[in-house]
Amino acid sequence: MTVEGTTDPRFSAVREAFESCFADGLETGAAVAVMVDGKLVADLWGGHSDAAGTKPWQRDTLVNVWSATKGVMATAIAMAVERGQLAYEAPIAGVWPEFAANGKEAISLDIAMSHRAGLQGLTVPMDEQGLYEWFPYVEALAAQAPLFPPGSLCVYHALSYGHLTGETLRRADGRMPGRFIAEEIAGPLGLDFFVGLPIEHDHRAAEMVEGPKTSDWLALIDESGWGQSMHNPEIRALHPNRRAWRAAEIPGGNGMGNARALAPLYGVLARGGALGDVRLLGADGIAAATAQRYRGPDASFGSDTAFGAGFRLAGEGGEMGDSPAAFGHSGWGGTQAFADPDARLGFAFVTHRMLGFDDGIDPRRARLIEAVYDAL
Repeated sequence: MTVEGTTDPRFSAVREAFESCFADGLETGAAVAVMVDGKLVADLWGGHSDAAGTKPWQRDTLVNVWSATKGVMATAIAMAVERGQLAYEAPIAGVWPEFAANGKEAISLDIAMSHRAGLQGLTVPMDEQGLYEWFPYVEALAAQAPLFPPGSLCVYHALSYGHLTGETLRRADGRMPGRFIAEEIAGPLGLDFFVGLPIEHDHRAAEMVEGPKTSDWLALIDESGWGQSMHNPEIRALHPNRRAWRAAEIPGGNGMGNARALAPLYGVLARGGALGDVRLLGADGIAAATAQRYRGPDASFGSDTAFGAGFRLAGEGGEMGDSPAAFGHSGWGGTQAFADPDARLGFAFVTHRMLGFDDGIDPRRARLIEAVYDAL
């Protein structure tokens, strides 16, 4: 399949690695971008954006990035914290009084953002419409008791993370998270990224394709004993092909964007939070957002993990290169986006072909990240 776009000659191996993913049958539609010290040194896309393979992936194709949305939401919260609207160590109930119900009055924002609030799912039935409409879902979260003592475990809050952080932001700032991201992050930086996709952009949205082992993680959480709450409502790999999913605000998993949006965002964070006349965060704000809140086992998957305030932190396996200072977030099925402050680097890979690799690293990510670091 044809790969289009540009690379700085120094990063020509990134194009070769990207092309190899298509040649080896791993990929059918994707994009990769790399920013180093404020300059976009790779901006590539290729393949098709539909399942049938009839629509070429374009420069402006958008794709659901799943949990990579969490990193954008973490950036939004970090901005509110730096402005004094929120505080990581303060109880969420301070700005969202209803949240104090059933023993949640002491749960702090950073406990929730590091997936330790005991609110990884709902105990009352919730259909997809309740999730899409926002308020039924957040009201249910506010009313219920934690599913484990807050702070005692890390259990991935796959969907609830976005509503917990998003409602906290809305209470403090007055804006829904999608609007905050549009006005404070995507707009100023000129990024093609949406949480709540306007219908006029729907024609640019790629169809998700479910490949081998994509949904194996669902069985893992069932085995761990946390599956019942995390399957409420049940979300599957092809949900982003529905207009209702794209239109909703689900900051834990329905961001629509591309690599040339996520790489610059992380590129800005990697170089201190500013680019030109646009300042997202200062160095202290980034340091606060990426300070380690948890490192250890994730009880839902049985694997080790590390979190700051919403950002995944560098650890074993090279998922974000070799720098111990790296931070970012991956997305179900393949997407990866991160910042490496040591290299002043922002990286993003997005795809519509969702794959699973047991406990191994996605070879698409591995090839691309290796090529980037070899070029540095």
